[in-house]
Order: sequence, then C-alpha cells, then structure tokens
Amino acid sequence: MPDELYMQRALELARLGSGFTSPNPMVGCVIVHDGQIIGEGWHQKYGGPHAEVNAVAAVEDKSLLPKSTVYVTLEPCSHFGKTPPCADLLISHGLRHVVICNTDPNPLVAGRGIKKLFDAGAQVKVGVLEEQGLELNKRFFTFHSQKRPFILLKWAETADGFIAGVNYAQHQISGKLAQRLVHKWRSEEQAIMVGSRTALYDNPRLNTRLWSGQNPLRIVIDKQLQLPQHLHLFDKSQPTLVYNHVKQEEQENLYFVQLQAQDLLVPQVMQDLHKRNVLSVMVEGGTFLLDSLLQLGLWDEAMVFKSKYKTLGEGMKAPHIEANLHNIQTLGPDQLLHYLNNQR
Repeated sequence: MPDELYMQRALELARLGSGFTSPNPMVGCVIVHDGQIIGEGWHQKYGGPHAEVNAVAAVEDKSLLPKSTVYVTLEPCSHFGKTPPCADLLISHGLRHVVICNTDPNPLVAGRGIKKLFDAGAQVKVGVLEEQGLELNKRFFTFHSQKRPFILLKWAETADGFIAGVNYAQHQISGKLAQRLVHKWRSEEQAIMVGSRTALYDNPRLNTRLWSGQNPLRIVIDKQLQLPQHLHLFDKSQPTLVYNHVKQEEQENLYFVQLQAQDLLVPQVMQDLHKRNVLSVMVEGGTFLLDSLLQLGLWDEAMVFKSKYKTLGEGMKAPHIEANLHNIQTLGPDQLLHYLNNQR
C-alpha cells in the first residue's frame, strides 16, 4: 500500500507539467525516507530539469538519500539529451531503492535506465499503478507505439445532428463553458489541425485566448493553396504548418509543407508530424477531415459537444462515429460525449 500511495503523489506532480513538456512525457518524482517525503519534483518544461533532478535538489539533507526510496512515474533516462541521464544522477547520490510506474517506450531508453540502476546494485520495482501512468502519458506512449501523434477529434453538433448551416454558414452551437473547455484542451495538445473549408468559412485563430496556457502549433490542410492570405491562420502570430501539393517554403512562423499528391494526404501528414516530434494533435474540423480520419481509423479519442436544445433543420451533417461511448457529461446547454477508439 505505501508504494501505491507515494506513486499516486508522483502522478499528481507529473500532471502539473500538462501542456508544457511535449514532446517529452509528464513525469513526477517523490523521495521518501523513513516514511516521510523529503523531496519531490516534476518535469516542468521541455528542455528544463527532469523530475528526478528537481526532487533530488529539493532534499535538504543529501546524506539521507542512500537510505531513501525514489518513486518516479517513468523509467529514469539513460542517455544525454537536453539534460544528463537521470539514472546516473540517482546512482551518483547512492540511491538504492527505486520504484517505477512505467518503463520508457522511447528507443533511446527502453529499459536501459532500469539496467543501469540494476547494474549499480539498486533494487528496482516496476509497474506500480501502471495503468494510471499509461493514461497520464497516453500521448507519449501512442507516439512511440503507433509512430504518429496521439489524435483527438473534436466537434460540436446540434440536437438534430448538424455541424454547420447551409453553405457552411457558421452558427454558435455550444455554450460558453464548452468554449472555455476547448481552449483548455488546446493548451494541453501540441498541435491543432483544421481542413481548408473550416479555415475559410470559420476563420479560426486556434489559440488559447480563453485559457491561460501555451498556444499550440496550428495546422491546416490546403491542397492547392487556395486559401486567402488574410485569414487568421496566416497572421504569423504562432507557428503554423500548411500541408499542400504545390510548394515547400519557410517563412517566419509559417511553413508550407509539400506532400505527394498520389498518396493519401492525411496519413502523410501524420507521418510528417511524427518526424517533427509532434506528440499530439487535436482535429477541430471540418466534417470532411473528421470523417476521413474516422473512416481510416486514424484517431484515438473523440470529444463531441451535442447541444440539448439548438437545432438547424438543415445544413452540414455532423461526422458519423461508430465507437464505444466512454463517458457522457452535462455542461450547461450541452452534453459532452467522450468516445474511445478501441480498434487501433
């Protein structure tokens, strides 16, 4: 029971890094001596100190470390990246008891950190609250196991099943609470993607102006580069990728990425995003892009705001989803339907 208790605390700490650590995972660490927490930390920002470094630094009396137990949510790294190996750090401080939630799927680590600790004489326990750790870092694990970003689909639809009006006319479907929640999600995902029709008719900014957090990488698919340049997506206020069949070009905060016309475009986009170390992408429309991903089975979760009262009678039909309804919540005038793709 104590192992689960301290690992739960480490997982809570790890969540504090949400939206700031990509493409690295969220990691928390707790150091315990004689039943008392003497140090704790989490990975606060990509490129910054790892959780183990912050936890060790928080210990006032370093002489206690050899007699302490470390609880860490992910296998300590064993390679030099932005920071030195955390496995070496633990070994150098004489820590001989290490409890780990998940092994690291990154090929640069993948058991090497655990082996380093074993070889140094440490007792290592792996798999404590493993399922919770997998859920916490589902983006990171999907990125490495599927060789693509974690894909979250999101849309709002009326009570009678429409996503937009006639001729793509824009209507406010979801309530204010749902709108703020979407901006929170944007702050937690590394990238946001839309199709050309959504870009043209909705002219979205795709930022986090309704929530405190980092703006995501913006992505738009514009096969023939027909979108007008006055759209918000081209204002260069935040990094933006434009996938197309016409040209390869880089401008300030605006990157045109040319892909092969003879191949399916969306899988190519996901492959390119994987090469760019994009851990996750939220797809916000439109219907054609969302339906394409659903038909290809190229998605992980879907969040659908369904209005309880608003109807249109006619217009653009919402995407058709056949998947397990994992959860349903009420948010004022909306229902939030949460789907999982269990076929991937």
